[in-house]
Amino acid sequence: MISSRSLPTIISLITALGCAAVYSPVSIAQENIDSTSPQSAMTQDLAAQKLQELASEYYEKQSEFEPITATYNGDNRYDDRLPMTLDTEVKAKQIAMWRDIGTQLRAIKRDSLSAKNMVTYDCLQYEIQANLNMVKYDDRLLPINQMDSIPVTLAQFASGQSAQLLQTVPQYEAFLHRLAQLPEWIKLATMNMHEGMRRGIVLPKALVISTLPQYKQLLSDTAENHPYYIPVKNFPASFTDEEKTRLTEEYRKTIETKVLPSLREFETFLRQEYLPASRTSSGWSALPNGRQWYRAWVRDQTTTNLSPEQIYAIGIKEVARIQKEFVELGPKLGYRGDPNGLPAWIDTQPQYRPFKTEADVLNAYREIDKSVRAKLPQLFGHVPKAQLDIRAEPEISRKTASDHYTPPAIDGSRPGVFWAVINNPADYSTTGMTTLFLHEGQPGHHFHLATLQELDVPKFRKVGGNNAFTEGWALYAETLGKEMGLFENNPNAYLGHLTDELLRATRLVVDTGLHAKGWTREQAIRYQQTTLGYSEAAARQATERYMAWPGQALGYKIGSLKIIELRQRAKAALGDRFDLRQFHDVVLSDGTLPLSLLEMKINKWIAEQKKRN
Repeated sequence: MISSRSLPTIISLITALGCAAVYSPVSIAQENIDSTSPQSAMTQDLAAQKLQELASEYYEKQSEFEPITATYNGDNRYDDRLPMTLDTEVKAKQIAMWRDIGTQLRAIKRDSLSAKNMVTYDCLQYEIQANLNMVKYDDRLLPINQMDSIPVTLAQFASGQSAQLLQTVPQYEAFLHRLAQLPEWIKLATMNMHEGMRRGIVLPKALVISTLPQYKQLLSDTAENHPYYIPVKNFPASFTDEEKTRLTEEYRKTIETKVLPSLREFETFLRQEYLPASRTSSGWSALPNGRQWYRAWVRDQTTTNLSPEQIYAIGIKEVARIQKEFVELGPKLGYRGDPNGLPAWIDTQPQYRPFKTEADVLNAYREIDKSVRAKLPQLFGHVPKAQLDIRAEPEISRKTASDHYTPPAIDGSRPGVFWAVINNPADYSTTGMTTLFLHEGQPGHHFHLATLQELDVPKFRKVGGNNAFTEGWALYAETLGKEMGLFENNPNAYLGHLTDELLRATRLVVDTGLHAKGWTREQAIRYQQTTLGYSEAAARQATERYMAWPGQALGYKIGSLKIIELRQRAKAALGDRFDLRQFHDVVLSDGTLPLSLLEMKINKWIAEQKKRN
């Protein structure tokens, strides 16, 4: 835990800047939602019924427009489809759907709803408005990057180890139908990227260079050597010989006659046309209307009204605070040099890189998991029902992926999974493993997202949400390692915690630096090398992530600081009556909330506890 004495300046700054002012039930901007007034007040029952119908309609229609997202969410009804919102007509229908649901939502008298339904109302209103806020910007002109790409996603799915299940004949057929639509998706992507070239809305050259190797891997001389053919090589034993023969021929024909020619053409386009047309600038502000576009990303990713400049200032102060802890920690590890050089020095110590095989790394994570499980009852009243599995990332995506988590399927068919990206076991360091597991595994993403699956809330709330709560909770969960005793007598693991916290603080500086302050890619790389002790390769990969996903890296620290602030507020108000287990359960009990709604909820809980006691 970060003590209440260590963050007063930063927390005061966030509070003063209005971190929670971005949204309230009466203040959300309505400029993009039809302002038609409700005709008549509804009874509470009718209002609740209408709200549930709208929430269900939103989930169903959004899933149809975004079938890949549905697959990740464990909704396998759309596993045979690809999203076609790159088509302007399809996108227009999606936007019209958002506006229609927004109008119908306004026709419900919010005050007539129960407290539980008010949360659903507020979340649906917020999500619809957040979608509409981004409509004016041309995301469709940038359909791929090294972090996001439908063709690469399909290769991950083909492994059978990702979100799309490949265990039955219908599931094999669904994936085949999805593959058959890839040429149409590539055609739309190419058209949009040509338009982007004409309008100057293109990727930075560095990102195109990083993307090209992924597409090179998707080219092969024969279908049998293609990643999409992997399902054929892994038929379940339950398939009959007739089924195997039929599916083998259908996969081979689809890949060879449809998919491979399209992929070859797209790779040639990327290499010969798009790369020369890509830009030399690094940040979003270099794009047409880029400054406003980036500010929209910041609002979307942090659920706050903080400006890029304000977030940059918070980042600078947080970096300085964390670096001060290195002064005390260094000697405990046998390091006597400049404290800023401690992260780089620890990477040179062979005793912290003991692994020889992938299994060694996975077993080490399982030991950490065992220690964490023993401590969880002290900090949480509720433990998710879904199991947490620990797996290695599929090889196709290891070069650009980071360790991550995928939630359990809604229907319980898939557990939550912590994915360890193990390119070379000998390079895998023990230093950051504990804090990483607390973040990506439990009680980080798994406690949040698996608990969310258990809640009796509309499906859109189970699968939607915002980056600031999701990543903010996971970063806050890292701080609990100290209370669990995981860092006690283990300065190496505590250094891993501090280094990861420093990374998230550094992200505030680098993301806003790149996209709002005119930093170059090289400047961002040097800053991370100096501040984090990163190698050039690691700093480059991180920088290019922030270049591809503007604002995404901001939610971690902003969300974590808000949860810490709310915990300190509750403890100050309740004193000895403060129950940390109950506080954690309350934070997670409604699932993912915008930070403003979370603050309202905790304030209400504090007031209720004071009355009760």
